[in-house]
Amino acid sequence: MESFGKILITMGIVLFLIGGLMIIGEKFGLGKLPGDIFIQKGNFTFFFPIVSSLIISLLLTLILNIFRR
Repeated sequence: MESFGKILITMGIVLFLIGGLMIIGEKFGLGKLPGDIFIQKGNFTFFFPIVSSLIISLLLTLILNIFRR
């Protein structure tokens, strides 16, 4: 059970960091980049930040690869 607690703590820290990145990212235009899908028709709104997701994924991959070495 000790390792399960460590996993939960790690997941909490990761979620906290992702939330912080999302808040900071809004200030730099993440979520409003060309290529992000935004459709609004009447009461229906669909938003999928595909380009922003790709950029965040790339940055996290680079950062995690640096820490693994």
